[in-house]
Amino acid sequence: MDAVVMAGGIGKRLGIEEKPLTMILGKPMISYVLEALLASKNIDRIFVATSPRVNRTNLWLLDFIKQHKNLRMIQTKGDGFVNDMASAVEEAGITGSVLITMADLPLITPALIDRTIEKYKEINMPALSVHMRLEVCTRLGVRPDTVFHKNGGFIVPCGINILDACRIREEQEDYNFILDDEELALNVNTADDLAACERYLEGMDT
Repeated sequence: MDAVVMAGGIGKRLGIEEKPLTMILGKPMISYVLEALLASKNIDRIFVATSPRVNRTNLWLLDFIKQHKNLRMIQTKGDGFVNDMASAVEEAGITGSVLITMADLPLITPALIDRTIEKYKEINMPALSVHMRLEVCTRLGVRPDTVFHKNGGFIVPCGINILDACRIREEQEDYNFILDDEELALNVNTADDLAACERYLEGMDT
């Protein structure tokens, strides 16, 4: 399965110009996401969708791509997430299913990616969206931007989706894949999110 990483955003709430290059323990945030995808056994090609707003990210990616043959950058117009995502999928020439992920999920792992893809193969639906239980965010002290009610509880979208690339501009019925993995709770939107992410990574090294 091919993957598209959405990396064209700026980091207003983080107080930085280019969100993908947010440094986390000495590494750009986007590098964590790309390394996880590169190590996944289910991912073939990786396309990074950027925009004119992230020139330094574009330059960083050009250097990173030199080391990885199956990675390519696509610059979108910066017309908004949905339009940019669809344009990137179309320009990449992806057919079949495509995994869409954000560049602000630095704790994503190859195992989580593979588990998501394997679940998608089991269901008979055109799309899958990854969610986590609200309790996971609460436990980590993270305040999510969006919460949905599901089966008597609350779930939070994680920023990982699988879609039918041939219907990328259509609304697609999706399966809610609900997980409890703490790594998915830490998408970095604010300074508090960044601090929580660094604490988590530092705890993994001890």
